[in-house]
Amino acid sequence: MDAMIPLAQFLWLAGALLAAGLATGILAGLFGIGGGAIIVPVLFEVFAAVGVAPELRMHLAVGTSLAIIIPTALRSYAAHRARSAVRADALRRWALPVVLGVVAGTALASVSPDRVLKFAFVAFAALMSGRLLFGRDHWTLGEQLPGRALMSAYGFGVGLSSPLIGISGGGIASVIMTLYRVPIHQAIATSAGLGVLIAIPGALGYVLGGWPHMAELPPLSLGYVSVPGAVLVGSVATLAAPLGARLAHAFTKRQLEVAFGLYLLIVGARFAWQLVA
Repeated sequence: MDAMIPLAQFLWLAGALLAAGLATGILAGLFGIGGGAIIVPVLFEVFAAVGVAPELRMHLAVGTSLAIIIPTALRSYAAHRARSAVRADALRRWALPVVLGVVAGTALASVSPDRVLKFAFVAFAALMSGRLLFGRDHWTLGEQLPGRALMSAYGFGVGLSSPLIGISGGGIASVIMTLYRVPIHQAIATSAGLGVLIAIPGALGYVLGGWPHMAELPPLSLGYVSVPGAVLVGSVATLAAPLGARLAHAFTKRQLEVAFGLYLLIVGARFAWQLVA
């Protein structure tokens, strides 16, 4: 009987993750984003449904999200680079501080309680939803990218926050670049390169950070990375994303911004309620 328990738990986890992948793919295609802003809340609810301990759910969701982002970021960066849309100067200035920030953020996450990760996600959701709901195209901080010192500070901040939230950092980096009049296509392309620098060391850090808790984690987990979660959610989300993309054409850009802003607001409120409850 005991031998059947892991198998039963694995089958239930696999079914839940397939459903999560479908939801993630549709939402990603609908809102034009495939990162942790969607994946982390979905995985958090799945891991809650399969009985993962409350103090481990957020870490497992964030670590798995970073693992899912790796192939997406690599493929996206290669495609943008082929079109010569990447701002190589910005990427070079950001590379080292971003990696240093990821190392610091992953180390902080591995020793922090789940409340810290939830608070980081709430802060991210509040800022991004505010930008989507109330932002204006004429908001700027300058006419060109700033000097090395401020760019390094931005890079370290993006790297530090990304492994706490489970995102590739692309959304934050794109906003920073567009506030300095960088064309949106160049901002997105350059941010895809940052995603590679963030997701790989971030995921590896979560594997190492969760290793002492292996006995408490679901089957086939590598530290705070669920291998079934990464494979099933990532593959199904990739297949389901075109459906969401087709749905997106039924709405205007502004309608999608408002919808995604409201989604982040609701998810952020969900985590905020858990922090105060």
